[in-house]
Amino acid sequence: MAVTEAPPVARPQAAASRTGAAAVTAALVLLVAALAVVDITQGTAAVGPSQVFKALTGQADPGDASVVVASRLPRMTAGVLVGVVLGIAGAVLQAVSRNVLASPDTLAVNAGSYLALGLVGATGVSLPLLASSGVAFAGGLAAAAVVLALSGLGTGTVRLVLAGTALALGLNSVTEGLLLLFPQQTEGLYQWNQGSISQNGFDGVLQMLPVALVGLAGLLLVARRVDALALGDDAARGLGVPVRATRVTVVVLAALLSAAAVTLAGPIGFVGLCAPALVRPLARRFRGFVRARAVLPVAGLAGAGLVLGSDVLLRAIVPADTAVAVPTGIVTSLVGAVFLVVTALRLRDTGGADAPDRLRIPSRTAFLVTVAALVAAVVGVTLAGVLLGDSKLLLGDVANWAQGRAGQTVSFVLDTRVPRVLAALCAGGALALAGTLVQAVTRNPLAEPGVLGVSGGAALGAVLLVTTVPAAGSWGVAGAAFGGAALASAVVFGLSARGGYRQNRLVLVGIGMAAGSTALISLLIVLTDPFNATKALTWLSGSTYGRTMADVLPVALVLVLGLAVAVARRTELDLVSLDEDTPRLLGLGLPRARLGLLVVGVLLAATAVASAGTIGFVGLVAPHAARALVGRRHGRVVPVAVLLGAALVGTADLLGRTVIAPAQLGAGLMTAVIGTPYFLHLLVRGRKAT
Repeated sequence: MAVTEAPPVARPQAAASRTGAAAVTAALVLLVAALAVVDITQGTAAVGPSQVFKALTGQADPGDASVVVASRLPRMTAGVLVGVVLGIAGAVLQAVSRNVLASPDTLAVNAGSYLALGLVGATGVSLPLLASSGVAFAGGLAAAAVVLALSGLGTGTVRLVLAGTALALGLNSVTEGLLLLFPQQTEGLYQWNQGSISQNGFDGVLQMLPVALVGLAGLLLVARRVDALALGDDAARGLGVPVRATRVTVVVLAALLSAAAVTLAGPIGFVGLCAPALVRPLARRFRGFVRARAVLPVAGLAGAGLVLGSDVLLRAIVPADTAVAVPTGIVTSLVGAVFLVVTALRLRDTGGADAPDRLRIPSRTAFLVTVAALVAAVVGVTLAGVLLGDSKLLLGDVANWAQGRAGQTVSFVLDTRVPRVLAALCAGGALALAGTLVQAVTRNPLAEPGVLGVSGGAALGAVLLVTTVPAAGSWGVAGAAFGGAALASAVVFGLSARGGYRQNRLVLVGIGMAAGSTALISLLIVLTDPFNATKALTWLSGSTYGRTMADVLPVALVLVLGLAVAVARRTELDLVSLDEDTPRLLGLGLPRARLGLLVVGVLLAATAVASAGTIGFVGLVAPHAARALVGRRHGRVVPVAVLLGAALVGTADLLGRTVIAPAQLGAGLMTAVIGTPYFLHLLVRGRKAT
């Protein structure tokens, strides 16, 4: 994998006086103060600005004063505290990693904290807030260490974001599994994970304030060393700065700040990414913002402005009663998704498509043996899926059911179980084929429908229909999913087409689209009827629960169509996956071929999402494994990848239904747990190769 080397952070060219920096800082303080004032005037209670003023001056009724003191002021204070610490944490992480996309989100700090708290919650142990912060700190620090170890400090942005995204997905899947396994012990943890600054009194803020102050003081003490790191490792060593110790110290302190924010308000997404980016242009214009000691507080102010601004905006455009149910983190995630896309378009992308891997070409006999083994595996998974579950059956029961002679109990079990097994197999095969097509067309080994936001767009389209038209049928949901996937694909591939689907730009735009889709889905679910929300959440988690044969039919038909197209166009797939020139020299219409294959890939991903929810990593893992087994020729890769995808999702669905029966885990969760280690292995292997 070619990765763009992030240029060292150049010391800004000072152009203006320190007075200008002071004026900018004062303007930011006034902006945050104004947002804070507006924020405490908003809420569900009929307490307007005049009542707030009276409450602050001790002249209000006891009821109004209680609302202001016990609810609105703590909410505003929590928003300021969370924004400040996340803004500073993001700024210092970007400085020491020399990577403009480093933040608590991209380093999986929030996901690590979430898992750590989930593990403690599953034990049934109730911890005070400060101890919970310590647990969250340990989890977040461990996750950040893993991501930085996999991606490497000072290396490319794509590897950092991908490592953090993949690890966060895997950790979140484990945590969600814990929530399903221990619903009583972890009650309230899911709501906490959505990220909200609402508070009941000042207790939480007062307990987290010392933790935040310790982190801030520590970062200010090492600020001069951070400035030295900006000059480069060699220059910093020349100045006597211990490079590795400084980076470790900064990461620990940043994780401490992030843990304080996560403990107080849950994960507030993308603030640590966006706030430093808003301050960065100021550092190029004003001499006063050259040093870290000046930049960090300003980044904190920008973070506070983002959090409070999001909260104010939410309550301004959404009715007060509804706004209470919408976490602030959803709004900041939407802002961050747009920011990520814009950043991807502005980044200098020199990491073009990789040269084809040099893989051995196995003999025809080896290929046939591989296919036979995979067919046997799929048949075995299918039989096990049909026979095993909360109630075990025999082959004779299945034979009787097929002939219409089974008893009522067996018929009920198989009527519900067989569609689930078929949905998992077809969805796995469709996602694997979609990943194979997209990777070939874009010549990008990391491209797959989930990472590129295509699955997220499909999910958004389907959820939009499910929540607005509860009586929508399977074909309607599949059509809505395709519409969402097509729109997401048009945005991602359209923005990435310039320069020939460069690796960095394509992946970052896709991740931004995926994050935005997830935030919009959460917003849609929160704002709609709870019954429909439950229905939507069920299959969004990648579950086959409640699937019928009508749900399976669209994806089965599209899978057959896609297989026919892929096999018929296998030579074109081989050519477009090589380079830009070879297809043209051989007379192949490259744009038309690309468009046609991408449409088939989008159709496959959309129907798979409509059939079995969002299941990640299959489109990435299966094509890679297929190429490793049978070489690069798509006449061989396509059938092997489809069989691998079907076997992977079928196995995940089987494990999710049987290991903890009668409780169940979604196939999407199990696939993420299985796929994350392999994905990280790919990143490590790519790092060693560069």
